[in-house]
Formats: sequence, C-alpha cells, structure tokens
Amino acid sequence: MSNIKFRHYDPEKIVHGKKMAEWLPFALAWWHALDAAGGDMFGAATADKSFGAELGTMAHARAKADAGFEFMQKLGIGYYCFHDRDLAPEGRDLAETNDNLDEIAEYILEKSRATGIKCLWGTANLTKHPRFMNGAGSSNSPDVFARAAANVKKTLDLTVRLGGRGFVFWGGREGYDTLWNTDMRFELENIAALMRAAVAYGRKAGFGGDFYIEPKPMEPAKHQYDFDAATAIGFLRRYGLDGDFKLNIEANHATLAGHTFRHELRVAAAEGLLGSIDANTGDTLLGWDTDEFAYNVYDTTECMYEVIRAGGLTGGFNFDAKTRRPSYTAQDMEQAFVLSMDAFALGLIKAAAIIEDGRIDAFVKERYAGYSSGIGARIRSGDATLEELSDYAAKQGEPPLPGSGRQEYIENVVNEILFG
Repeated sequence: MSNIKFRHYDPEKIVHGKKMAEWLPFALAWWHALDAAGGDMFGAATADKSFGAELGTMAHARAKADAGFEFMQKLGIGYYCFHDRDLAPEGRDLAETNDNLDEIAEYILEKSRATGIKCLWGTANLTKHPRFMNGAGSSNSPDVFARAAANVKKTLDLTVRLGGRGFVFWGGREGYDTLWNTDMRFELENIAALMRAAVAYGRKAGFGGDFYIEPKPMEPAKHQYDFDAATAIGFLRRYGLDGDFKLNIEANHATLAGHTFRHELRVAAAEGLLGSIDANTGDTLLGWDTDEFAYNVYDTTECMYEVIRAGGLTGGFNFDAKTRRPSYTAQDMEQAFVLSMDAFALGLIKAAAIIEDGRIDAFVKERYAGYSSGIGARIRSGDATLEELSDYAAKQGEPPLPGSGRQEYIENVVNEILFG
C-alpha cells in the first residue's frame, strides 16, 4: 500500500463533544472490498480478488480474511460488515454450509481478538441463490421460506459469536415484478413473520443489538416492499417490529427512491429509528445502484448534520462501496477509502460548525415561533377544536403571508461555513 495520508480524519480529534472515531465508526463491507472484482452486466472482472487462492474455496475465504484485516489495520478501520456468503462458500447441503461458516468464523474471531477490529453487523444473503428467485420471506414456497429462516438463524449465530452490534435485513428480492401473480398482503405478513422469528431467536441467543431494515425501492425486484424510509417505518409499526428494529440508510438507495440521502436520514431520525448508514453515493445519470465511494462534501455535511442532531448512531458507517471498474488496483481501493473517510470527517467538522454557528437553528426556531403562544400553542397541545379554529379564522380576517423561508440566505450561510 502507498503512503496516502488523511487530511481531515483524525480518530482522536474532538468534534462537538466526542472523538471523531465515536461519531464515525467506519466499517469495511466484506462483499465489495474483498469480493467485488469490477465485473458488471456488460463485462468481466478487472480486479484480482483471489488473494493468491482458488476462488470459492475455504482457502480463499481465509485469504480474504487475511487481506481484509491487514487493510483495516493499515487504514485504522475499526469494524467490518458481512453477508454469510461473503465469509464462506456454500456447501453441498445446509450442514456443510454451516460447517464452512463455523470454520471461517473461528479464524476471523482469532484475528478480531488480535487486532481489536470488530463486527459492526451481519446479514444473510437471501438474494443470490436461484432458490430465492421469488424472495425469501416473501417466497411462494414454504420450503424456501424455511431455508431462508435457517440462513438467518445461522447468520445471527455468527453475528453473536463475532460480537456484532447489529443485524440487517435487506430485502433484495422481497418484492414483485407484476401484481398479477402476487398476493401483496400475504407476502408482507410472511416477511413480518420471518422478522419476528429472527427477533425471538436472536434475543434468546444473546443478541442485544438492533435489527435493521435497509430500504431500497427496486433492483433486483421491480418494486421492493422496503421502498424507502417512510415505507419501512410504516411496515415496522404495522407489524409491531419497531421496538427491535431501526433503519440502515444507504445513500445510493435514497437516490433510487427519488429522495436525497439527507431526506431519508431525517425521516428515520424524526421517528427515532435512525440506526446505521451504508456510506456510499449514487449517480443521478445512471439508473442503477452504482455504489460509488462518497466524495461530495455537501452530501457528507448534510449527513453528519442529521447524525449529530440524532445524537449519533447505534450502528456505524459501512462502506458499501466499490471502486470503479477501471480502478482495479489495491492502491485504487486504498485511495477510495481515504477519499470517503476524509469526506465524512470533513462533513462532520463542517456540520458541527453549522450547529455551533447557530444562525440556521435560530432561524428555524423563529420560523415556527407563532406556535409558542396563543392559538398556535393550542394547536400544538392538541386542544384546539375545528370549531375554535374556524371562529379564530373568521375573526382575524385574511391572514398575512407567512414569514419568508429565506432559503437563499440559509444556503449562503452554509457556503460561508464550508468555504469561508
């Protein structure tokens, strides 16, 4: 690896009352950093991710762990995230598959103890194998549902064993391509049943962390049931899962849903359900999940503003991101991580400066000041009746225009703090 240095990320630096490392628990995504080799639907892989071993073997699984922990140590990354299929290859049957996972988990656990690098969260890959073509919890086959449950159980066991802080459900195929052959309510109820079973088992097995839903609107399904943050929150509340689940928000998925990253963070935080973040970015000119490394400091500043306002995360910042296909060297990957870690660090510094400056928060407070007394206070308390409000409106006559939103002034304040 080269001698690339951080310009802004300093884990010990105090920002807004906490060490930078506390605000930014960075994690390596096993599947992109150690598996993704640059292949796409139009071309073959460009990067060598064999790490000197035969792909798809247990030797390769150990080689990936060796490379991953070496990389995390050199960059000071304290966490990793995994799918079950990232860690070890699938065997001839479920028993062999689980044996493979147990073997590699012990190998990873030894490295974790030696380095202090921890598991942020785990998740089961319920999308790739043909058995999950119609989903996992949403599958029309109870046999496939049972296999999905078995995979979740084993991955939960691994997450507990590796000390994971969270467990994620990403419903990549929990959706539909046409409603003509779909019973939507039936499928939603079954997804909820799988999640309830996971919570019950996880708590019994000693998992004390948060479960997460990771919203995504489409791809690979035409429409996925966890479309965006608001949809996922509605699902959690409808099925009584909001006591155990929070949201893992991904920037690129927000783009696909037609939202901004900040919007999805604010929706989750407003409901007290912002848990973890997949730190990447998308490309508005491309209509798929490009999973680029974040670099836009406006975006990272907005992100960190929401995170600070929420008091931090129970999870962390997982780099669910991959280098571009022509960036195929180890140095490219190092540069990508440094790029994004610095971008989020600078975003944290600037977000704290915006909050500590106080002008924007003061303006927002003043904008709603009319609700602090009189009829406004009665509206906020829930005491105002429709009759009372109607009488008030009749007596006051035509209301004056609301105060200016002063959007341009606020944007100027942000630019002033970002650029001086």
